[in-house]
Amino acid sequence: MSVEAPSLTDHVAPIEAGAHVTFLAWLKDTLALSLGDGAVLLARDGSSTRVEAHPDAAILVGASDGRRLVTGGEDGRIVATTADGTSGEVAAAKGGAWIDALALHPDGGLAYAAGRNVTARDAKGREKTFAAPSTARGLAFAPKGFRLAVAHYNGATLWYPNLETTPEPIEWKGSHIDVTWSPDGRFVITTMQENALHGWRLQPDRGHMRMSGYPGKVRSMSWSSDGHWLATGGAEAAIVWPFDSKEGPTGKAPRECGVRPARVSRVAFHPKAPVLAMGYEDGCILLVRFTDASELLVRPAVKGSAVSALAWDGRGARLGFGCSDGRAGVLTLPG
Repeated sequence: MSVEAPSLTDHVAPIEAGAHVTFLAWLKDTLALSLGDGAVLLARDGSSTRVEAHPDAAILVGASDGRRLVTGGEDGRIVATTADGTSGEVAAAKGGAWIDALALHPDGGLAYAAGRNVTARDAKGREKTFAAPSTARGLAFAPKGFRLAVAHYNGATLWYPNLETTPEPIEWKGSHIDVTWSPDGRFVITTMQENALHGWRLQPDRGHMRMSGYPGKVRSMSWSSDGHWLATGGAEAAIVWPFDSKEGPTGKAPRECGVRPARVSRVAFHPKAPVLAMGYEDGCILLVRFTDASELLVRPAVKGSAVSALAWDGRGARLGFGCSDGRAGVLTLPG
């Protein structure tokens, strides 16, 4: 990015989170940040409130449905925190096992993994459990229906918790970590320990899609609002794969956005516009507009302050970010 590139740094309000930000989400006008020291920080209108969601335990994973921030910790507990500071346990793993993955369903259901054991609870409180072939590393609900994708060693499993059907394995050798569904439900994509993505085309042919060549592990994925693009970190640019055809990215090259001498650690597509936010391991944050590839600087590089969380609010007017050194902030777009 050139030195003369436009800057939005004057529109950023800083937040001192005080600990590694592991996840963040907007609860309407409140930014909720889960922290490595077990607390949840609720920030709004220049003030913040600290909630001790997991006393004496680190928060490992987080998820949000826009109404609550749900966190899973080293204490084996699942805790929900709302914008008014109310916080309470909603589930717990047997034996206090660490929570490895967490997913929320839009209707209020949830799923969590501890080791091989995956528990799904629907909005009516009905619970079902499933033992994955190995440690369940990633969970994601399908965009429609109560169906769960579980990432694990040598592939993933598709599971209908409330149906008496056998969980369906979709296989690919290697260690699969995070998982996501495309917004139209036709593709399941996993990140891999082997510095790659793998995809399954569920319709119409169960074809495989291998997206490799990353210099590092992909720790972040984000779909565009129209579902036509999947942005990923793990390289010295955001790697953005096309999903605007029935074949997905098969035979197509990805776009590269925001090339810099640091790896992209977090990506977040704007909820309405073709704009991608990118956070880097050196602390820099950029916005890239897809229509003309123009770049805007949100945060310059800050040594030791890798971007660890990014999220837009529902209107797309504000971007929240959090970093590994406890720094955080909110960009409010002008106009």
